[in-house]
Amino acid sequence: MNMTSTHLVGRSFLADKDFLPSEILYLIDLAAEFKDLKRRNVSHRYLRGKNIALLFEKPSTRTRCAFTVACTDLGAHPEYLGKNDIQFGKKESVEDTAKVLGRMFNGIEFRGFSQEIVEQLAEHSGVPVWNGLTDLWHPTQMLADFLTIKENFGYLEGIKLVYVGDGRNNVANSLLVGGAKMGMDVRICSPKELFPHEEIVLIANEISKETNAKITITESIDEAVKNADVIYTDVWVSMGEEDLFAERIRLLKPYQVNMEMIEKTENGNVIFLHCLPAFHDLDTKVGREIYEEFGLDAMEVTDEVFRGMHSKVFDQAENRMHTIKAVMAATLC
Repeated sequence: MNMTSTHLVGRSFLADKDFLPSEILYLIDLAAEFKDLKRRNVSHRYLRGKNIALLFEKPSTRTRCAFTVACTDLGAHPEYLGKNDIQFGKKESVEDTAKVLGRMFNGIEFRGFSQEIVEQLAEHSGVPVWNGLTDLWHPTQMLADFLTIKENFGYLEGIKLVYVGDGRNNVANSLLVGGAKMGMDVRICSPKELFPHEEIVLIANEISKETNAKITITESIDEAVKNADVIYTDVWVSMGEEDLFAERIRLLKPYQVNMEMIEKTENGNVIFLHCLPAFHDLDTKVGREIYEEFGLDAMEVTDEVFRGMHSKVFDQAENRMHTIKAVMAATLC
């Protein structure tokens, strides 16, 4: 495996819009190589001796585990700092924190609420910073999604990718802009109240002029899912917005991914993706509470779809680790 220095060394990974299509493809292909090495139990400790700070204002099972295992596999040491360990703007400014961490660590991951914070970390730390999720973007998730799609179809250009649900959230933003970069046929399907913000659509449309991508924003399920290759959804309420459940259920119940929607694609090879966690049954406290209050035994996706033949959600979850590994190695080696 050739891990000689590339033009990505020293760069931060903050938003999908900041990387060229060729750079995104490079990261996806590098991730596939790392996945193969891990499967064959071949050592790939390219970051031996490096120290990585993992800053988590928002907790996450997949993101924390993916970064931790990726660091360990690459020979680096991960140091986890939770919301009680980092208090940006309370006891220490983001700038001061960034400068301190940059003196001690070779790279910094941040998962939290504000895109502004991850950008300040990148500006002042002097080391690569990676966005594990903010209110605007979820670029490491996008890479995992695209690796999963490429594994199933062999290519990305021209793929008909449909995101169904809250069209304004970070996952929708990253799929819309990242999909435009890859020349996909990206369709955001949501009620008008949850259409993507205009500035995100403008970015995607500008990119599409160079990549021949197709961008569709619609409230029509029939229009969106026709001949789809990928149906993708996310939770109806993001972390920190739990007071919005009643309103989101009212708006998004018609957009639940179920077998009727899958069949409307008229594509037997369509795959289903979800960034997880998913409310597809009553085996969670939140799921049971929603059932008791609203009578729903599933929210954004039915159990039949989630566990069915079209679902690739656990391949997708595993791919978080491989794509994160690619981002860290490409920017630090």
